[in-house]
Amino acid sequence: MFPSEADYQHAVDLLLAGELVGMPTETVYGLGADAANPAAVAKIFAAKGRPADHPLIVHLAGHDAVDHWAEQVPPVAWELMETFWPGPLTLILKKQAWVPDAVTGGQDTVGLRVPGHPVALELLRRFARAKGEHAGIAAPSANRFGRISPTMAEHVAEELGERVPLILDGGPCKVGIESTIIDCSR
Repeated sequence: MFPSEADYQHAVDLLLAGELVGMPTETVYGLGADAANPAAVAKIFAAKGRPADHPLIVHLAGHDAVDHWAEQVPPVAWELMETFWPGPLTLILKKQAWVPDAVTGGQDTVGLRVPGHPVALELLRRFARAKGEHAGIAAPSANRFGRISPTMAEHVAEELGERVPLILDGGPCKVGIESTIIDCSR
């Protein structure tokens, strides 16, 4: 059931080429794209039919990449990361100036999280090795906008079909609902 070496390499190659990849997290399956590539991120919105002013969560391989994406990170955010990452917690932080508006919906904040699913973490680590240690994958739920979030790879295939070149199957999601979000940007 879990992805092979070839599956992971194919996923990384697709992400580097600006394509979409379905990926499991402990919460729900995500529709992933290179978060630093606005054209790739635009494909997420097109596939989902999601309004472009809705921000996306950037998934990271570890909290050591946070300063690359966010600035003025308060001590409480670091405490939350140490306690709950990897896991189903998204932190809203002041974004670095370079972070694409496509990811943030034009806001001055960015949502960051380190997922607790082994397949997601492995993909993030491999993508960071290939692109650079601070690479992130923007990954909202892998469903059409306004529909129920998928908790199995089959759900992603049914919902988005050929819009997603590859779906990494990590089995059913353990949590089944989106991550908790805490705004640490104020």
